[in-house]
Amino acid sequence: MKAMMSVEPGGPDSLKLVEAPTPAPGPGQIRVAVKAAGVNFPDTLIIRDLYQFRPPRPFAPGGEVAGLVDAVGEGVSAFKKGDRVLAMALSGGYATDIVVDVKAAVKIPDAMPFDEAAGFLMTYGTSHYALKDRAALRSGESLFILGAAGGVGAAAIEIGKAMGAKVVAGVSSSEKAAFARELGADDFVIYPKEIDKDGQKVLSNQIKAACGGDGANVVYDAVGGDYAEPAVRALAWEGRYLVVGFPAGIPKLPLNLTL
Repeated sequence: MKAMMSVEPGGPDSLKLVEAPTPAPGPGQIRVAVKAAGVNFPDTLIIRDLYQFRPPRPFAPGGEVAGLVDAVGEGVSAFKKGDRVLAMALSGGYATDIVVDVKAAVKIPDAMPFDEAAGFLMTYGTSHYALKDRAALRSGESLFILGAAGGVGAAAIEIGKAMGAKVVAGVSSSEKAAFARELGADDFVIYPKEIDKDGQKVLSNQIKAACGGDGANVVYDAVGGDYAEPAVRALAWEGRYLVVGFPAGIPKLPLNLTL
């Protein structure tokens, strides 16, 4: 098989296209002929040794794939050759074939394109779990999303609206604000690409004003860095703060804000 291998820490340009042995599925596993693979923020961290999971090199990154089952292991009855599936793995997706446990795969309908399926679980799965299971978002509450034009952020807009929330999109440009509106956001706040203490105060007040009432009932933070503190300060009483991503850096928050 062909695979994009990480042979040394680095960005996407460090990956090498190589020939590798085609893996065989073991008991309780299936092999998927990959038709599409998702590209997500954790993939960029893993290849730079900045993620909590560090597979031994060489390895193929890619944690989200869609394709056709082309082999099944011993004891597998839920899948057969030719089934259309999407699957999750810690790595191995940037290859023509990948072996996954059956519990990490699910069949997809014929009408769902492979490229859409390959970008579904990490974004919509993350956002659904965050908003429903962790934040327990309720109809009528306000939801502020930092990084609303990104993959998980865009999914959070749609899921938040489906759950009956007032959704305010936090974005870095007017173009991204228009995109968030198309997805269903009720309002938006444009934050600066660089922010200082004065800018943090302005942003916090903008979030409160857009969410109404005492502020945001739920903050969904897919940005982190210096944007986290003003978002936390904009929380309403009994508000919930979801840490989803940190492309702007790992936030440093005064603990008294949690009181």
